[in-house]
Amino acid sequence: MLCEHGDRRITRIESDGSKTILADRYRGKRLNSPNDLTFDSKGNLYFTDPPFGLPHTFDDPGQELGFSGVYRLSPTGQLTLLTDKLRGPNGIAFAPSERTLYVSDTLAAEPGWMAYDVNEDAILSEPAAFLTTPAWAQTQRGARDGLKTDQFGNIFAAGAGGIHVFAPDGSHLGSIKIQAASNVAWGDDGSVLYITSSTTIYRIRTLTVGHGF
Repeated sequence: MLCEHGDRRITRIESDGSKTILADRYRGKRLNSPNDLTFDSKGNLYFTDPPFGLPHTFDDPGQELGFSGVYRLSPTGQLTLLTDKLRGPNGIAFAPSERTLYVSDTLAAEPGWMAYDVNEDAILSEPAAFLTTPAWAQTQRGARDGLKTDQFGNIFAAGAGGIHVFAPDGSHLGSIKIQAASNVAWGDDGSVLYITSSTTIYRIRTLTVGHGF
């Protein structure tokens, strides 16, 4: 599954290498530039859509939507706008219970990682500012970006100064200090964390397992 910045769409790569477009418009208007995505256990795809991939971002003449959205795409192809209240929605991940959805807002003031309660109809509550970048990291390069959760509900969040690890109650457990970390993903047997930065891809074996493995 791909978030295509330049082509402004969500696509799936098929076994023969071809692409299937899953979403590229909301109510007839082109998406901005899908940024990050996650699935729930029912097969619904949730994704963020800031204009960061447009040549002139918020001032781009090609922008057709007047907001940055967080969406849900159902297995049947129904696209639903969940919120348009965040200026720069970016990383997105579920708690293991799927009752909480985390979204990083790159452009919000601290604290800028948001937590939403999710009901059985996948309707989001008002956001609660949840996580704060550690004070030492706020002067470092980078911004709030991708995030993932582990089997215990801990949050691994890319941001200024590296990857910051938070407990489910929001307390800061520690950090992996990497300049300008942009995203994270679980791989291999689920205990290996892959990290992207501006010019480098890292991997580190952890003592936990990613949510979904």
